[in-house]
Amino acid sequence: MAFLRKKPEDPKVDLTPMVDVVFLLLIFFMISTTFIETPGISIKLPSSSAQASVQAPEEIKIYLAKNGEIFFKENTLSFNELTSLLMSYRGEAGKMTFLLLADQDARHGKVVQVMDLAREAGFGKLAIGTERKGEKP
Repeated sequence: MAFLRKKPEDPKVDLTPMVDVVFLLLIFFMISTTFIETPGISIKLPSSSAQASVQAPEEIKIYLAKNGEIFFKENTLSFNELTSLLMSYRGEAGKMTFLLLADQDARHGKVVQVMDLAREAGFGKLAIGTERKGEKP
């Protein structure tokens, strides 16, 4: 008498636990990562006891280094390039905030020159970034 034998099934690997672990690692690294506000440039903001304003939803940030270099996002700009960049915002500049983050050792003349250029481009609100007194950079 012959017995029927079942064919052995191929082993199956359940990927659900592995996907869960990878997802949890992704969430952990996203939460624990710090985001750098000033990209690759060293700017030491002057301190002030003035109250901090709420960040405007529409603003343009320009960085001015100690040596006079001008940065927008991660790009170094010449004065002429900054002029054309600010003029490109001319249409919506009245609703935007121009935020200048200048190093405390930057030349005062250069700061005034950049702020004047922003005013000529039509920016309605001009602001200079500072740190609160007593905070360490």
